[in-house]
Amino acid sequence: RIRSVDHLSQAGAFSLQDLPFAPDLAMIDASMSIQITTKTTASSLSRTEFLIVFAKQGSKVRLPKGVVLPANSLDAFKGHAREIRVTDAQRGNAKRVLLVGVGASGDIAEESLRRIAAMVSRQAGQTGSRSASVWIDLPFGRKSAGVGQAIAEGLIMGSYRLSEFKSQAQPAGLKRHVIYAGKEFNEGVRRGYAIGTANLLARRLQDTPANLMRPRDLVREARRLASASPKITCRAHDEKAMARMSMGSLLSVSRGSSEPAYLIHMVYKPTKQPRKKVCLVGKGLTFDSGGISLKPSGKMHEMKYDMSGGAAVLGVFHALAKLNPDVEVHGLVPASENLPDGKANKPGDLVKASNGLTIEVLNTDAEGRLILADALAYAAKKIKPDAMIDLATLTGAVVVALGHELSGVMGNNRDLIDELVASGEATGEGVWALPILDYHKEQMQGSVGDLRNISGPETGAGSCTAGAFLSYFTGDIPWAHLDIAGMAFSKYGGALNSGGATGYGVRLLN
Repeated sequence: RIRSVDHLSQAGAFSLQDLPFAPDLAMIDASMSIQITTKTTASSLSRTEFLIVFAKQGSKVRLPKGVVLPANSLDAFKGHAREIRVTDAQRGNAKRVLLVGVGASGDIAEESLRRIAAMVSRQAGQTGSRSASVWIDLPFGRKSAGVGQAIAEGLIMGSYRLSEFKSQAQPAGLKRHVIYAGKEFNEGVRRGYAIGTANLLARRLQDTPANLMRPRDLVREARRLASASPKITCRAHDEKAMARMSMGSLLSVSRGSSEPAYLIHMVYKPTKQPRKKVCLVGKGLTFDSGGISLKPSGKMHEMKYDMSGGAAVLGVFHALAKLNPDVEVHGLVPASENLPDGKANKPGDLVKASNGLTIEVLNTDAEGRLILADALAYAAKKIKPDAMIDLATLTGAVVVALGHELSGVMGNNRDLIDELVASGEATGEGVWALPILDYHKEQMQGSVGDLRNISGPETGAGSCTAGAFLSYFTGDIPWAHLDIAGMAFSKYGGALNSGGATGYGVRLLN
């Protein structure tokens, strides 16, 4: 077992060497990378195998100069939202042309454009083309930058696939886009590129099997991000360091695993004086069996996604290095495995968090709140941010309440909650406010210890009581908790993802 940070830093490519199958994750990163080049529509179209042309409903299709389509090829194309038509070009620098409708001017929303762009990116990738040119000669007015960002995010997110673990080579998909649009639009494209690629990073971390994405592997990924930017630093507290800080709640979860736990602490500092200090905390359970309170076997393989909050935090830092906001950002990822073993937490055990509160572990499958408790207490005591936000795949109850289109947000500061709701509306990563009542807090008080980690079945409100538990560890810091259990991954996929990880939270928090 690798127990010290010093050993970890000296281990190099250690993280997969002890496995019979050891893919190069740096190679996977390279294989998933996608490039976007911007030009204006005043430029001549360079020769391309595949040209994507966006068109509004009720307006004439504006093609690049010299590109001629067959007669009658536009007759049935109306420009309705998500309407597509593929045709060969008769003349010009494009071999094939994909026409895509964005709808009427009054109906165009950025989220709709984001999903349309993801759809056509996936469609273009299925043709075998490695690159595509995108022609957007449309007036968006003051919304140009936002539209550019949304379309760039969609083009990148629609290109995602993780096939490097397959024995047979898979089609490579699109690797390069050249976007022709206006200058303001292209400013948005650059921001969308930073956030879109950050989303891909988070999804790759989420989708990687749990034996290849352990707590130590999350540490390696965080260090890679820090090494790529002089504005980002990373420190990984090992179990000895956490024991010195009395993090008994966090440490108790990894007792049943041969993999040591870590508390990853990343810091982004802008070049100029920061106007605010924000802390993001992401649950990093790289696999959750439920521990002694073992989960049913049916969907246990999906519990590799229990580190999705941590993946989102790392994704945010990937984007911060490119976006350079004037805010100091701290990222905490408590990383652990939850497995049954002779040393594992038992139902009824008592553990003590770093803020002195004792916790009755009535259900070992309510472990996410145990690792978040010490991380939040660490943030409140050591970092003292102006605001902190945690996100976690914490409860199945939030899926019952809100399904797979909204995460639940709750906390102690209404302004912060409202900002997250507004951000969800702007980014398409929906958020719905839920309450934390005094009653919920009372229901989390223990009989043997100060707190218990689950409420009784008569209480209900599983998401709210989980948030109430976390509220005991935030001090007086403005705080919001995002329960993303219904949003982090999808079995069936959608416009922005093809099934599996969604990278939810990266766009929302940025």
